[in-house]
Amino acid sequence: MIISSCNLATRGSRFRPGINPLREAVPVGYHSAVSTAKNAARVAKGSSAFRRVARAGFVVVGLVHLLIGVIAISIASGAGGDADQDGAMEQIRRTPIGGLLLTAMVVGLVALAAWQIAGVFLMADPHESRKWGRRVKAAAISLAYLVVAGMALIYALGGRADSEKASQGLSAWILSAPGGAVMLVLIGLTVVGVGAGFVIGGVTRAFERELRLPAGAVRPGVLTFGVIGYIAKGVAVIVTGVLVVAAAWTRDPEKAAGLDGALHSLMALPYGRALLWLVGAGLAVYGIFCFVRARLARM
Repeated sequence: MIISSCNLATRGSRFRPGINPLREAVPVGYHSAVSTAKNAARVAKGSSAFRRVARAGFVVVGLVHLLIGVIAISIASGAGGDADQDGAMEQIRRTPIGGLLLTAMVVGLVALAAWQIAGVFLMADPHESRKWGRRVKAAAISLAYLVVAGMALIYALGGRADSEKASQGLSAWILSAPGGAVMLVLIGLTVVGVGAGFVIGGVTRAFERELRLPAGAVRPGVLTFGVIGYIAKGVAVIVTGVLVVAAAWTRDPEKAAGLDGALHSLMALPYGRALLWLVGAGLAVYGIFCFVRARLARM
């Protein structure tokens, strides 16, 4: 029996032109919850105090990348160290006020993540697919900030996190599942895609639209730091993704060694020390760019 589209409306009601019965079928509570979330997001975005704390989150991101870059340069120069978030957190904890700094980092990163999430609720775009793509990107960025905030909290409380072992353990767990190798390849290619996005963003200066750049001599300097930093970060992320793909291809989860493993692997390439030095310097430049972004970001 063929059912007319008018029958999608609730029983006993008449079809009203211009009204989508499926939209009306959504529970009222859902719209109320979305409206409440949007109102909370507007309040958060309108708070100058919250905006200042969120901007401090960019300073935290910059500090982490600056330290990772310095550690990478030291490795290229023959010293040791962990060139990843773990190594950066450990360096901060060793300072006289390490615990206080790590706690402040947690607050800044959580605020920055919350700011991104608030932007998800208030995002407007006439193209629905593009809007959802931007929402997914913002949610992923927020998650990354929260992961680093979690690591900072662990170090602030006296613990220690090992992102390399965590990455290897997760890869081993995925490989043990049916179709795990294919899934791990897809994850690795996704990471490569993220890194390529950073490189493209650096080359095309896509980050420029996220900043309120001043006129004068400062502008080209900020753009130069952004281009160098984005490309260096992209290279590091691409190599990390390649290692994940290699782990899937060889079924050896030990190869998925995270950012530190990716940077160390550059040493095996021709002119590897010079390449690692350049990437490390680029990551440090990206850190400095994040300091500037804390002041100039459109928020």
